[in-house]
Amino acid sequence: MTARVLDGKALAAAAEGELATRVAALAARNGGRVPILATILVGDDPASATYVRMKGNACRRVGMDSRAIEMPATTTTEELLACIDELNANPDVHGILLQHPVPAQIDERACFDRIALAKDVDGVTTAGYGRMAMDEPAWGSATPAGIMRLLAHYEIPLAGRLAVVVGRSPILGKPMAAMLLNADATVVVCHSKTRDLPTLVRQADIVVGAVGKPAFIRGEWIKDGAVVVDAGYHPGGVGDVELDAIVERASAYTPVPGGVGPMTINTLIWQTVAAAEAAAAG
Repeated sequence: MTARVLDGKALAAAAEGELATRVAALAARNGGRVPILATILVGDDPASATYVRMKGNACRRVGMDSRAIEMPATTTTEELLACIDELNANPDVHGILLQHPVPAQIDERACFDRIALAKDVDGVTTAGYGRMAMDEPAWGSATPAGIMRLLAHYEIPLAGRLAVVVGRSPILGKPMAAMLLNADATVVVCHSKTRDLPTLVRQADIVVGAVGKPAFIRGEWIKDGAVVVDAGYHPGGVGDVELDAIVERASAYTPVPGGVGPMTINTLIWQTVAAAEAAAAG
């Protein structure tokens, strides 16, 4: 058996066509004004700068605007909170993204939670997470929300299936588990203290690699016919799963690159457009 490739790059490209149509409709309705995603970059981390640039490019491809705000590495929590307050109050800004990580002197959680719920298009606030986990309306964390869109597009059944999520970060592992649970999967969350991890993974119908360590999840841990979602990306195009060992045994998998990554950015844009539509509707 050769596994199906869950092609996030292709799905994101197709979704951009739909998003461009929706952006054009908003512009026609709002006197030429288009949705704006504001990105805040604190410090000069090269990887973070690259991510912010990619998000800006994605905005432009669908006709949106992006507002890139760069703050020095010496920025204080109070200065960053003031910046977020200004964006919250700006009706032309529909989404706010605070690029992670921020310098150590900043209270990152306080700054994330200052983002208005309606503009939390990256799903980073505790209020947004709580509403999502309770299956109430909220913008989900972009990476797991993108994974859910990808699984839905390829009609991967979730109800009643055993999903093992390896990783428990607040922006990936935990919201991923909540979203799968809301979709009626049976969910096991594993982490650095989990005992006998290979045995748990071998039972999974769906495996989500979200641990942040290259090729940490070994191919022999994956049972035949499982669906494998690799949310990791490391230098050399390596994910969190030993994908080469499972492409002939899994039923479906996300490639690295070209799987989860494009869906993360596309979901951020999709949620910004949806936020703008909600604001226009009053």
